[in-house]
Amino acid sequence: MNSYYSYGRKGLIRHSLGKYNLHMYSIRLVLYVIALGTIGVLVINSAADGFARKQLMGLAGGLILMVILSFIDYNYICKYATLLYVINIIMLIGVKLLGKNVNGATRWFSLGPFGTLQPSEISKVFMLIIFAWIISENRQRLSSLRGILYVGILYMIPVGLIVIEPDLSTTLVFIFLFLILMFVGGLSWKIIAWIAGLAVPTAIFLVWYIQQPGQILLHDYQLDRVMSFLYPSKYLSTTYYQQHNSLMAIGSGMLTGKGLNNNTITSVKGGDFLAEPQTDFIFAVVGEEMGFIGSCLVIILIALITMECLVIAANARDMCGRLIASGAAAIIAFQSFVNIGVATAILPNTGLPLPFVSYGLSSLLSNCLLIGLVLNVGLQRNRR
Repeated sequence: MNSYYSYGRKGLIRHSLGKYNLHMYSIRLVLYVIALGTIGVLVINSAADGFARKQLMGLAGGLILMVILSFIDYNYICKYATLLYVINIIMLIGVKLLGKNVNGATRWFSLGPFGTLQPSEISKVFMLIIFAWIISENRQRLSSLRGILYVGILYMIPVGLIVIEPDLSTTLVFIFLFLILMFVGGLSWKIIAWIAGLAVPTAIFLVWYIQQPGQILLHDYQLDRVMSFLYPSKYLSTTYYQQHNSLMAIGSGMLTGKGLNNNTITSVKGGDFLAEPQTDFIFAVVGEEMGFIGSCLVIILIALITMECLVIAANARDMCGRLIASGAAAIIAFQSFVNIGVATAILPNTGLPLPFVSYGLSSLLSNCLLIGLVLNVGLQRNRR
């Protein structure tokens, strides 16, 4: 392992280009990302005016960064995990102090004419790198309470900063990522059984508790979203309005959809039935304008990207690479499941973008960087 950290000034470039077997480069994964990203640009252009050009430029830039990162040894990047951890903390504190407040949440840095930057999206990449390295270096300690607390406390510090933005949806992504990383890293099955045994009664208690007067766990708008999911008929004209219209839009697309860029009064865009359809409810636009076939195509592409990441994880040369590829698959799969679940009203309304499809340059950049890391893991899978 130490040989991978012994780089001179020119070692990184020489190592990146001279020792990789390019036949192991996952062209399939790149093509899946390009296909899904292209669909995203087309649907965004149909959903709202003025966003598609930025998304296309973001996709082009993200793909370039993805390819560059794919040739940088992930072991070399993990060497700076401590520095990345410090940068991550500073970035999350900075956005709370200096960030742009929108509807009571401070999650973005304003970049003037270039738009905004959401640090929590970049934090996903940092946290994956940091804790893939930490867990791989502390695998033997995962069977002890002390080891779990060590990793857990380090993880919860940046997650706590995201909670207070507040950003519950991204917090859920980080919690899911932590569980996957611990599982893949070799968490004791006894501990997994204890967690599973406690999860159900804890979930039942939380559902009961948030409905009590004076609860302090959720903000008012978060509580309204959960309550509208539990009792949709009572909130049909308020917080459930978006999800109800999303269902109507998806259903109206039937098999082949109404076609992209249509402006009929009964469409999402023509009738103005959804606020910001290019972001959290982009799947409603997919269902309406591309129909059942188009919806299945998007889901299949997401599934193919996830599966390719898992295949690369299974053949990774070391545990760190396995954790990185598994973590990237977890982030993409979880966000996709939640976004589509919200659009189809099988989950409470929460603001998670659909990877590579929803408008959002921070999200697009984050996902491209994740795939770049996975591609590098794949380049080294036969170098055992």
